[in-house]
Parts: sequence; C-alpha cells; structure tokens
Amino acid sequence: MRYRKLARTGVEVSTQCLGAMMFGPIGNDDQDEAVRIIHRALDAGINFIDTADVYSQGVSEEIVGRALQGRRDDVVLATKFFNPMGDERNRRGGSRRWIIRAVEDSLRRLDTDHIDLYQIHRHDWDVDLEETLGALTDLVRAGKVRYLGSSTFPADWIVEAQWAARRRGSERFVCEQPQYSIFARRIEEAVLPAALRHDVGVIPWSPLAGGWLTGKYRRGQDIPGGSRYGKDGPFAQRRADADLNDDPSTPVRYDAVESLVTIAEQAGLSLTHLALAFVDAHPAITAAIIGPKTMAQLEDLLGAADVVLDAATLDAIDKVVPPGTDISGVNHFDRSPALDPARRRR
Repeated sequence: MRYRKLARTGVEVSTQCLGAMMFGPIGNDDQDEAVRIIHRALDAGINFIDTADVYSQGVSEEIVGRALQGRRDDVVLATKFFNPMGDERNRRGGSRRWIIRAVEDSLRRLDTDHIDLYQIHRHDWDVDLEETLGALTDLVRAGKVRYLGSSTFPADWIVEAQWAARRRGSERFVCEQPQYSIFARRIEEAVLPAALRHDVGVIPWSPLAGGWLTGKYRRGQDIPGGSRYGKDGPFAQRRADADLNDDPSTPVRYDAVESLVTIAEQAGLSLTHLALAFVDAHPAITAAIIGPKTMAQLEDLLGAADVVLDAATLDAIDKVVPPGTDISGVNHFDRSPALDPARRRR
C-alpha cells in the first residue's frame, strides 16, 4: 500500500480509500461480513474510509462505527451530508440548519466524537455557499470535524468555494470527490486542473464505472443477477439505464471493454487492476475509492494497490477513450438546474 498527503493538511492517507456504500441493505446486508471486510482492509494498510449518511439511510455509518471500535485513532474517517434523510423537506441540503443536525446524527451512528473529513455530497444550487462554509467552519472550530470536502462539484464551484473561504476567513475545502474512470474522463478538462491549481486533493468515486471495468458486462453475455445494472440490482429504479440492453450508449461501452481487455492482457494485468491504476496515474489524484461488496472483491482490489502503468499503456487507453470524454452513461448528477426550461424563461 502506498500513501499520499491529503492536499496541504499534512495527513497521510492510503492511495486506496475504502468506500462503504455497499455495506447495508443497498449492497451486502450481512453486517458481520461487512465488519470483517473493513478489518481486512485496515490490516492490508488502508487507513482511509469513506461513507455517507444516505448510504442505506445511516446503516453504512453504523457498520463503519462498529468496525472501528478500538481502531478509530488509526483511521482517517470521511462521511458526507446533503441527500434527503427522511421525508421532511428540511432534512437535506447545504443549509446551516441541516448541517448542524446532520453532523450530530453521523457522529452518533459512527460512534465517534469527531469526523476527520466532512463532505457535502453535492453542491446545493439553492443555498449561499458562504452559509454552508460558515456552518462547516463552526464544526471545525468546535472540534467535531477536522477537515472539509466537496463531492461532484463542477470546476467553477471548486474555485468559488476557495475564494469564498478566503473572503470570509472560513475553513476551505481540502478535497473534492468526483466521478472518474476510464469511462468517465470529463473532469480531466477542468475539474482536475482546478484541483491542482488550488491544491485540492481528489478522491474519485466509481473508478470501475459501476462494474463495467471489471469485465462483468460483455457483449453477448447475460447481465449478472444482482449486479447494479441488472433489473433486480440496487439502482434499477434510480438509473434509467439499468437495463443495459435498452441503453443506446451500451454498444460503445461494449466495444471499449473488448479493447481494454486486450490492453490489460498486453500489460499483464486484469481489467480491474488496469482501471484502478489508470485513475491513480493522474497527478491530481490522492486516493481512489474502492467499494467492495464481498471479501473476494476486496482481495482482488487490494491487488491493484501497487500497480503503476507505463506511458505506452496509458497512451493505448487514450486511443480507446480519449481524454476528457465520457461514455459512462450514468453521469447525470452534475447537470446544472440552470438548463431546465423553467429557469431559461422569463
């Protein structure tokens, strides 16, 4: 396992971050196995864990809190807020009112007195960014949070957040958590350069493109039962492209997978290891989030921790999916509401 500094914080984190989204009813509901997976990751040298309040509506945080009993001081613990936590309209978003409540809920579920990295899960188009930063800064000064981060912010919001922190004398976002993989390279154009310019760490999610870059989905083969893109998968209702065979962009991804499998074989790697090493190769990246659902998946992912791709392999990947392009088919989260018709009419 390798380690890098998290931006200018001085904190060293493993280059693999254990994502806990799949722990709980949305993924693996065997809590004892989830705890064992977390312990195995820690034993392998991972010291960075990322979860969120919304993952299985708090169950993921509870599992992580249980697993860290007796080991909390050795872990950089990250969680997130923003998404709805109930039907009441104010139990969500980036308002001061919700942030103060959300952090207390997360601290209780995680069974800890502080969160190392507290992140806003999405940018809130309808809340003054300075209100959000002000509330988060108060949490840092109260000792409940150590550092602040953002997730899936567009480049202009990353920069604006840095400026707002300077104007107000607030704590700044020290890292950004974007979608990034061989299939989702749009952030290479503006987000990653902005992060480098402002010394913001980057911990990307979905480096395996929802399983595509494990070789799970191949042309002419049935979609595995229980997988996230299957009709019975956890995101079947959430994502319009759950049935891959009806998605018009699917043939492009099938073609890319076949080409990438060949590149991986030539490099002496599995497709999974090629995909993780690709994400790690960008100079803006601090740690890639891995999200195993089973122990076997974790063991496979750990095997990529020390893989480094040479320039020829990276160039070959660029020919399959050019820099700055996106063929993931699931990058819907950062669409600006300013593009909605109601906001383009007087």
